[in-house]
Amino acid sequence: MNTKPTFKKITPTFGSSVIAVHKTKKRKRSDAFWHFHPEVEMVYVNKGKGRRHIGNHLSYFNNSQLILIGSNLPHNGFTDRLTSKGKETLIQFHPDFLGQSINNLPELKNILQLLERAKHGILFKPEIKSVVGPKIEKLPKYEGIKRITKLLEILELLALTNDYTLLNENGYVLETQPQDTDKIDKVYKYVNKNFQEHITLDQISDHVNMTVPAFCRYFKKITSKTFTQFVNEYRVFYATKLLTESQSSITDICFECGFNNFSHFNKVFNDVVGKPASKYRSEIKAMIQ
Repeated sequence: MNTKPTFKKITPTFGSSVIAVHKTKKRKRSDAFWHFHPEVEMVYVNKGKGRRHIGNHLSYFNNSQLILIGSNLPHNGFTDRLTSKGKETLIQFHPDFLGQSINNLPELKNILQLLERAKHGILFKPEIKSVVGPKIEKLPKYEGIKRITKLLEILELLALTNDYTLLNENGYVLETQPQDTDKIDKVYKYVNKNFQEHITLDQISDHVNMTVPAFCRYFKKITSKTFTQFVNEYRVFYATKLLTESQSSITDICFECGFNNFSHFNKVFNDVVGKPASKYRSEIKAMIQ
């Protein structure tokens, strides 16, 4: 089973920068794969139950859910079981869908802060969900500028509420700025394909046609972390997937993720997730049971 987080390219319909669709059928398990994309994703389920796996967070919902998944945060597609009259509404948009104005307009400051928080994954609680949910369900019927203005109204409401939980407070992976996405995407894809092996700075620098010093400066500037930190975090997120879904020993998972030293794996896992791998697995098992 391939559980690497796959880069997923999302293309809106012609003439639109915001995807807004209804889903009324249970998603097949084959469609619920581990992936990431630069677009922000908002998911509202009005009636249903299922599992959410976002970054290193795994939990279950019953009845309804409203979540906001930030740019490049790995997650699984949701295997919802929609109840009668159950409907999932999916909204996707690029964080700079308004161009550079989103960074410059003081009126959009709250929304910009919301999108920054969403990089951890946000679960909204019942009070705000009951207000915003119906507005999200209406969004697909709007087109053009009307859809943009209605989306901004929704985002402003979500930005101003305190009725939420951050799903990955102890860390997440793949944080970038909107600029230079093509080159960063190229790095992501290379790491996604090769993270189980040792990746040298010479290899990755050559892959993006840069010298090693230039690449190191560039990568640190864009992601606020070194390339080694990034690869190790990527491996840890893969480990959370295996700890959840496989019966392999933690030692085997350590090596399958690309670590070649068990004590180093334990240290990095604890730093990224906030708890040892053994505790993470036992908590997941207790939750499932």
